[in-house]
Amino acid sequence: MKTENIAVDLLWLRPGKVGGTESYIRNLLDGFMELEEDFRFTLLVSKDNAETFRKYEKDKRYSLLVAPIESANIAKRILWQNMFQNRFLRRAGFRKCFEPVYCKPWQNGGIDYTCVIHDLQALHFPQYHPFHEVAYSRLCWRMDVSNGARIVAISRWVKEDIESRYHRRDIEVIYNPILIKENETTDFASLRDRYGIEEKQFFYTVSQMIPSKNLETLIRMMDRIVHGAYKDGAEDSFRGKSGSYEGQETENTDSVLPHKLVISGVSGHAAAELKKEISDRNLQDAVILTGFISNKERNTLYQSCHTFLFPSVFEGFGMPPVEAMLFGTPVVTTRCASIPEVTQGKAVYVDDPYDVGEWMQRIRDARWEQGICDFDVYAPERISRQYLAFLKEPVWKKK
Repeated sequence: MKTENIAVDLLWLRPGKVGGTESYIRNLLDGFMELEEDFRFTLLVSKDNAETFRKYEKDKRYSLLVAPIESANIAKRILWQNMFQNRFLRRAGFRKCFEPVYCKPWQNGGIDYTCVIHDLQALHFPQYHPFHEVAYSRLCWRMDVSNGARIVAISRWVKEDIESRYHRRDIEVIYNPILIKENETTDFASLRDRYGIEEKQFFYTVSQMIPSKNLETLIRMMDRIVHGAYKDGAEDSFRGKSGSYEGQETENTDSVLPHKLVISGVSGHAAAELKKEISDRNLQDAVILTGFISNKERNTLYQSCHTFLFPSVFEGFGMPPVEAMLFGTPVVTTRCASIPEVTQGKAVYVDDPYDVGEWMQRIRDARWEQGICDFDVYAPERISRQYLAFLKEPVWKKK
């Protein structure tokens, strides 16, 4: 029996600019390559991202189909997808398309779309997004759940969120693949010289610069550590295990914590505000923004930092804390959304994500409180096999 060719829509991907969803799909595509099972995937790419996917053509089960658009022009891409994508796919012989994010064409046009919904952030925090982005996201999610052939949620938390908002029940949960090669690192000396850091003497986080990532709390914490600032008042009122208030600690006690915070990741619409906050608090030497960096550099920073901090208040999955834990690095994060599920309850958690004093105490606790994750749950080969089985099922089984 001939294996059905399934299109994989990658028109949304702007290399180095879409954060975790890029890591997710590249890890997944790499995982498919490790399988022995037969499949045929055609990657629907744009004129300006096609070259970043050429390596997959070395596997005969992959091929590329270049659409006549550029992903960098978001408005034109959305218009083309809704006016021409279905016809473009039909003429190329496709009847199934895997949509790794939520932005499939609003009408199916004879194509069975399997859509992945990573979160419903704009529903929970509309104040953090421009109006047009909120409206577009809500329309896309509504169309996904109303006429998508299949829906994948990347965590149980996301599945329950979709069910409560849109009342669709036949949602498959498949975790994100996490592909970390422990030997894929670089010489720390180059990073030390570039960023002015010393091994095990800096905090690290990987995050897009958007308000829900809560980076502002870490900046306030660094102000507290570096300058002994008490001006945040209530945020420093957490009572630690010793029974003393963090706000009453001496400057010498604070000095045992690193005086450097390194933040890696693509910029977001809160980038300007965060940079101003860093400048206003005179933390230019203490808070280092690396921008987008290579996997080798990121992994080296995971491995070499004192503690990995993940202050996000909203995540559909959240790969960075799991990636850091794989290197044996202490991780302090929040109990918000899917984070406890994905970190399997093995990280160290703050109860109030905005409390600077609690963050400082939990950092001290992290050395002896952290557990060990079952990383096999997120192995790309395992996740890819789950996706492949799901995509190969007849669509009528899911309707």
